[in-house]
Amino acid sequence: MSEVTSIELKSLMARVPSVERVMASAGLAPLVAQHGRTQALAALRRILDDWRREAQAGRASVDALDETRLAQAVGAALEERARSKVRAVFNLTGTVLHTNLGRALLPDDAVQSVVEAMTRPANLEFDLATGSRGDRDDLIDELICELTGAEAATVVNNNAAAVLLVLSALASKKEVVVSRGELVEIGGAFRIPDIMSRAGAKLREVGTTNRTHLKDYDEAIGTRTALLMKVHCSNYAISGFTKEVALNDLSVLAKSRNVPVAVDLGSGTLVDLTQWGLPRETTVRETIEGGADVVTFSGDKLLGGPQAGLIVGRRELIAKIKKHPLKRALRVGKLTLAALEPVLRLYRAPEFLRERLTTLRLLTRAADDMRHTAERVAPALQHAIGAEFAIEVEPMFSQIGSGALPVDVLPSYGLTIRLASGKRGGRQINRVEKLLRSLPRPVIGRIADDALRLDVRCLEPHDEAAFIAQLQPEQPAQANDA
Repeated sequence: MSEVTSIELKSLMARVPSVERVMASAGLAPLVAQHGRTQALAALRRILDDWRREAQAGRASVDALDETRLAQAVGAALEERARSKVRAVFNLTGTVLHTNLGRALLPDDAVQSVVEAMTRPANLEFDLATGSRGDRDDLIDELICELTGAEAATVVNNNAAAVLLVLSALASKKEVVVSRGELVEIGGAFRIPDIMSRAGAKLREVGTTNRTHLKDYDEAIGTRTALLMKVHCSNYAISGFTKEVALNDLSVLAKSRNVPVAVDLGSGTLVDLTQWGLPRETTVRETIEGGADVVTFSGDKLLGGPQAGLIVGRRELIAKIKKHPLKRALRVGKLTLAALEPVLRLYRAPEFLRERLTTLRLLTRAADDMRHTAERVAPALQHAIGAEFAIEVEPMFSQIGSGALPVDVLPSYGLTIRLASGKRGGRQINRVEKLLRSLPRPVIGRIADDALRLDVRCLEPHDEAAFIAQLQPEQPAQANDA
């Protein structure tokens, strides 16, 4: 429609029904009952305002003012408004512990524990034995110490917070000696030098990027030295002409100079992963036995629990850390503790860990199992995207993710989507990726080498039916230009 004259516009505006009449219509009644009059009224007014603007531009249709259509428009607007911003997705990226997709998935025991904590009062800071106020760390302190060999433990909201708290409590206005090769940056531009500065500690770099010797630490220790710190370089690797000081040797030096050793393990693990064919990763217990006085690590990475930062070590140092004012600001709530405790309990029976801990189950999933999954979902996916594209079941490589062993890959299987013509199809492949990402439960893959790759490692059998079902609606969406 072209621009309207003032007379035509006046005529169009006269066709706009009264808000009260539409609100009293049969089509709005169920929406008011479900969403409330306040939201339904606001949605209707927005829709009518939008129509008026379109009318002024000559683009409005009077058919849109039909009460049935207005009710449908209000319903769609309210449904979109009510949709949670946090949505479940299918993680077919090939990265198991995907930071952007929530990292570790909790096992059933942890989920049920969280539901219980959300819906009923709990003894978060109440000592049931004495009837007096308790310490929330008491809920998991004994269990963590049992699994790590540490004397004491505390928990904060993530490992970055754990490092910040340790430095603030033990090294404020003093020096911390760190190898230059361990001054890492992790996700979100979290840099060890920056966090030291924010904690009020002074960084003392020793060695070079690729080689640091014990004498470098020895020569750096002075009257203002508060800590010797080792940072586990879990998100990158240096190879070739390299040298780092083993924790055992560093701890001997530290004890002779009466200086504590702190170790940031990053992702952290409580068990030897090689027993399941996974790459070697130093455990927290090995780090404690190697002489570390304080160790920090994550709860939502290799440990397989909720987002948390765990601090373990010598009793007197942990006590000092817990007394620092930042501890209250960084402490975790009841939901984190409710999820963390059941996950930690699983480690008491390592022989069952592979089947009960979701993260470990995904990391160790059998190749044939993944291949069969890919073969089962391929037909539905082909039907959804159309004959313009070819789908192949192919071997792939997954990653552990979240900075855990980034140079190691896990043999996997998945689906590769390319143009059936064999031509390069960047624009078309991007369109398929967007189509899958716009599904009710979005499918998240990765584009590489002119193909969309959907690694099915994290698509477990209990989710297959839901995955296939949304690819087969009554009128399946096609990834074409129509």
